[in-house]
Amino acid sequence: MDLAGFNALDAAGAQEALLACCASPRWAAEVAGARPYPTIQAALDAADTASRGLAWTDVATALAAHPRIGQPPAGTGQEAAWSRREQAGVADADAAMRDALAEANRAYEERFGHLYLIFASGKSQQELLAAARARVHNDEVTERRIVQEELGKIARLRLERLVAG
Repeated sequence: MDLAGFNALDAAGAQEALLACCASPRWAAEVAGARPYPTIQAALDAADTASRGLAWTDVATALAAHPRIGQPPAGTGQEAAWSRREQAGVADADAAMRDALAEANRAYEERFGHLYLIFASGKSQQELLAAARARVHNDEVTERRIVQEELGKIARLRLERLVAG
């Protein structure tokens, strides 16, 4: 789909497409509701604004749609395909790295009560593991801010892929 095709979708169709970018219904409704966009940059700017405005409950809803780092996403839809592409850096992880990532995910989830989320595109296995191990020491307020920022980066990248044709 390109930007013109996205702008031409009805509200329900646009929201459905956007939920693959960010599984927050509020985010999808805000970005869909601001159409039509004159440029891709305008759409990305709207996505950034919507991401920054999410309440934690909206972020938590979106987190539930993401796979754990190092675990393949379930499903065959667009969101799962994008997740596989974004986590390409861990696709060929050996058993030791998979175990280390699983342990880092467990420690993080025990500490914060939610999935460890990071903008994984372009990051190596070692970078993803090091970030998880470092972030587990954050306080909850700091970590929620980071998670929201990471979610925004992911949503932005996916929206750009959606409308770039």
